[in-house]
Amino acid sequence: MIRLLLVFCLLLLFDTVPVEGAPPPIGIVTIDGTINPITTEYMQRSLKKAAQLGEQAVVIEMDTPGGLDTAMRAIIKSMFASSVPVVVYVAPAGARAASAGAVIALAADVCAMAPGTNIGAAHPVSMGEKRDKVMAAKVLNDAAAYVEGIAIKRGRNQDLATQMVRESLSLSAEKGLEGGVVDLMAGSRTELLLKLDNRLIPRNGGAVVLRTAGAELIRHEMGSRDKILDAVSNPNIAYLLMMLGFVGLFFELSTPGVILPGVIGAISLILAFFALQSLPVNYAGVLLILLALILFIAEIKVVSYGMLTISGIVAMTLGSLFLFRSPVSELQLSWSVIFTTVVTIAAFFSWVVNRGIKAHRRKPVTGSEGLTGENGIADSDMVPEGTVLVHGERWNAWSGNGPIRRGDQVEVVEVDGLRLRVRKVTRNARFDVSQL
Repeated sequence: MIRLLLVFCLLLLFDTVPVEGAPPPIGIVTIDGTINPITTEYMQRSLKKAAQLGEQAVVIEMDTPGGLDTAMRAIIKSMFASSVPVVVYVAPAGARAASAGAVIALAADVCAMAPGTNIGAAHPVSMGEKRDKVMAAKVLNDAAAYVEGIAIKRGRNQDLATQMVRESLSLSAEKGLEGGVVDLMAGSRTELLLKLDNRLIPRNGGAVVLRTAGAELIRHEMGSRDKILDAVSNPNIAYLLMMLGFVGLFFELSTPGVILPGVIGAISLILAFFALQSLPVNYAGVLLILLALILFIAEIKVVSYGMLTISGIVAMTLGSLFLFRSPVSELQLSWSVIFTTVVTIAAFFSWVVNRGIKAHRRKPVTGSEGLTGENGIADSDMVPEGTVLVHGERWNAWSGNGPIRRGDQVEVVEVDGLRLRVRKVTRNARFDVSQL
């Protein structure tokens, strides 16, 4: 009995010993595409949510060609201000952190890369109009100093960081690790979490120890609104929306009261203008596209036998080529999109112009112009005046080419008020007017 009591007491004692709890969760954020204002909102919201949920770190899985400088700086500000450590992981193999993405990776508490990835090429480029030499030098020096300050803050190689800006240096994951701009390499997310376990992260004058082994992963997804706006920010989608908006408004102005084309056009234009604020827009291209639409509309109103339409096609093609100017391929218009859009709109307006020309050339069917050239039957002898039947109506008429007998077929030559001038049609047989 004594032994049983001792065993029972020992069990109670061990049961009251505190067991170490599960590690705090880790947030997962994905950046796959260009850096734009939507990406900034997504990042800021994710970091705030991570702090609210008590996450021990946020891992940003990145694959980006770069993006806007303003969006990049806003993201870096939110990373520096975040109470949660930020890990940037350039993955999977074949991914890149270029331009603005490279600077964001350098600003992270931990910069990790998968094998087969690269980082760098952060030379600032002009969006839209070309800068002069003085302004370009100012922008370059500002960007270099900005990246150097980030490298100093995070303890990374300052020389390589500034070379990424000044010389567009790009490094593989292995070279980046060797040069001191990358902290570690990992072939998968699982390997990354194992290497981050028990890692000391300097934070707010102290240090935070990561406990990533067995930690729960919480994925921070983009909301439906952000996904839609991010898709709209694609240059090809923005271009198609702008063209759809112009065509919709054209339909509404040319056929008032239909409503639906005008509503669709207005919504498309608003979404297009939202996208244009985050893209390298050359407004000369926008003006050329507007000019093309004006020329198409003018062709419908003033028949120029295709000259205005050809001019509109040329203006639209040039405007589409000039619309976006950026060395980043993801911020340029696709040639196939330009070709398909221009050909479709040109074919549509050419069809409309062709129908308009045919309508102008069509013989009138009402009024005095509609009677000219019509055939009728003499209702009485005309020497030279009498009556004729045209379209079942009896008209006073006079002969313009000699006497006409009752029942002869005649053709209307001229309408003078309520009288017709007719001529005899000799090739047709005579009719019995009394039976009509």
